[in-house]
Amino acid sequence: MADKTITKSSTMTSDYYKQTQIDQTLRLREVLKTLPPFAKDYFRAMEPKSSAKTRINYAYDIRVFFHFLLENNPIYKNYTMDQFRVQDLECIEPVDIEEYMEYLKVYKREDNEMITNGERGLKRKMSALRSFYSYYFKHQYIATNPTLLVDMPKLHDKAIIRLDIDEVAMLLDYVESAGEHLTGQALAYYQKTKNRDLAILTLLLGTGIRVSECVGLNLTDVDFKNNGITVTRKGGSQMVVYFGDEVADALENYIEADRKVITPLSGHEEALFLSTQRKRMGVQAIENMVKKYARQVTPNKKITPHKLRSTYGTSLYKETGDIYHLQKLFNHASPSITYRFIGEKPNIEVFLKKMTPQENERSRYLLYLNDNGKKKLNKIIDTLTGIRDNFDSPANNDAFYGKVDCLLQELEALMENYENTK
Repeated sequence: MADKTITKSSTMTSDYYKQTQIDQTLRLREVLKTLPPFAKDYFRAMEPKSSAKTRINYAYDIRVFFHFLLENNPIYKNYTMDQFRVQDLECIEPVDIEEYMEYLKVYKREDNEMITNGERGLKRKMSALRSFYSYYFKHQYIATNPTLLVDMPKLHDKAIIRLDIDEVAMLLDYVESAGEHLTGQALAYYQKTKNRDLAILTLLLGTGIRVSECVGLNLTDVDFKNNGITVTRKGGSQMVVYFGDEVADALENYIEADRKVITPLSGHEEALFLSTQRKRMGVQAIENMVKKYARQVTPNKKITPHKLRSTYGTSLYKETGDIYHLQKLFNHASPSITYRFIGEKPNIEVFLKKMTPQENERSRYLLYLNDNGKKKLNKIIDTLTGIRDNFDSPANNDAFYGKVDCLLQELEALMENYENTK
């Protein structure tokens, strides 16, 4: 019986994370060189509250906007990227932003690759642009913000794609037996990677960790004594995620049969999952592996590691009904994100039981900020406008002014409570 205890060392994991951050920071600097010089101020301000990967994505999105201006706006047809100044942002009209949204649906990149964006792609790029404008408007570099005068793209609910229970079993069974249908080099490759692939799939399905967390795992992050793995979350924080016996068996089989007999390349000695090149596996490699097996089992479902995470989350929620446990496990900012992630509607009773009176009051106020609440808010505005227009009418009696006074007191109390709970 193999020794199931592997001593945990957070140092190696943090070293991998630090190196990833360094690589992403250097990549961001290269992307920033392709943006107007003043853009560096915005991304510097973003640093304390965002990851380098997020800033890179935003930088790419902002660059698309400036390329749009160079290609389509006659004012900037003779510009180069480094000629843009922050004051140019004030020259953009709401109609220009609307044209940009239309442009985003289909456009060509600098390398002539055709890019298309659906609802979520449009939403993300417009959110990036609105955030970009907001920074310069807030710091009074510009006096107008045209992005606030344009409606954001509407997102329609889409079906959550996940594996059913029987499909999970079929997927793992297929990985176990796929070699029966292979010959030659394909068979040799399968035999070389079977245990590793089965361990990865079982781990993703049995813990719900992100693929980025999976590739960052080291041998020393696996604790067989307590059936847990130490994962490094977004932002660098670490958390122990526990797993069942099926995951333990798959990991142990891979480590004992394959991983311990492989000599990794220099710099990859601690990595748990290695490629055939004896390097730490990357995100893309695991994504390709998942798609390769999944398309054989569920050809009508586009299964990715993210979908496996959703599969785990849905199963756990049905088993426990505890959205707050799932939120913590998935490292989501709020339970509402977790509900959307697993395709479930919020349980209001659960929310109310968990809420403090202050949170409850704030949530009531925040209702006025979403699309449905705007209707309520507009009714209040109409009421107050009517009161204002009739305030000086001689026909009004003391009862009218008394009602106005009560209404104002209620609004003041609500606002004071809201300010105290921010």
